[in-house]
Amino acid sequence: MDTVALLLAGGTGTRLYPASRSDRPKQFLALDGERSLLRRTADRVGFADHVYVATREAYADRVRDIVPEAGVLVEPAAKDTGPALAYATHRVREQVGACAVLCLPSDHRVDGDFEPTARTALDAARDGYLATVGVEPTRPATGYGYIEPGAEHDGYRDVAAFHEKPAVETAREYVERGWLWNAGMFAWTPENFLAAARDGPLRPLVDALDTGNPERGFDAVASVSVDYAVMEHTEDAVVVPAGFDWDDLGSWDALARVLDTDSDANAVLGDALAIDTTDSVLASDDKHVTTIGVDGLVVAAYDDRVLVVPREETQRVRDAVHELRDSGLF
Repeated sequence: MDTVALLLAGGTGTRLYPASRSDRPKQFLALDGERSLLRRTADRVGFADHVYVATREAYADRVRDIVPEAGVLVEPAAKDTGPALAYATHRVREQVGACAVLCLPSDHRVDGDFEPTARTALDAARDGYLATVGVEPTRPATGYGYIEPGAEHDGYRDVAAFHEKPAVETAREYVERGWLWNAGMFAWTPENFLAAARDGPLRPLVDALDTGNPERGFDAVASVSVDYAVMEHTEDAVVVPAGFDWDDLGSWDALARVLDTDSDANAVLGDALAIDTTDSVLASDDKHVTTIGVDGLVVAAYDDRVLVVPREETQRVRDAVHELRDSGLF
């Protein structure tokens, strides 16, 4: 049974505004290196027999330039990971036949040997499970969902429950209990996944895909994550503990975790001068940034936009993007 790597590249990465914009989403940025996050993800799955990228029409040509070896699947509409993965998995089955599919976000950072964890997840998929990858937490993060592991198998565990993004005190409890971050990485066979998807809110889409009418199917379903639409309801979910370091680079605060910092705990991406500045993130494209006498700030300058926000408030960048998008400024 062939292995298919399916990369999701249709999002916009709103919390990394202004580096990430509607025409320049996060997966196309390099951030901490010369290769884009999408290219790094494609390089990570070199062991796969086939590589596909699911994206939106506006990004399709850019995806083809960055990952010329991949088949490009264009989603009829942007409706979160549930419809995207149902559509892409169905298309993969049409083109490849029976296979095991490894589904990965294209905008995450992975440090370490990824392949052993991926192969364990694919083995679980071939055994009939819907596998997800869980990451051992390094802090009580409130920006991630958590997976409560259950009974052990050979290399993976049952999923006892999925838990939504918690408040900080609850996150501390989850970490103490040994629960795992939900990394949004999955493995399944098309038959098993589409059967599970048919038992939930994605049923109208799966039915429409079977009759060759994906546009009608997308019109019939709401935006919904694959966790809520499928994984939280199936009895066949298992979790594979990750054997690598991981970060979703979801906000500016993440750069302080993945970049080298100076003696004052500042992370700098681009050209900057930090005077009496501590615990800050300074990022820019071709602009010089200078800070004096500040602590715990993010200063990001890209194109004609500047963002200034306290590090502990970086999740709120998404709120600003909503307003900018409503005004046609994103």
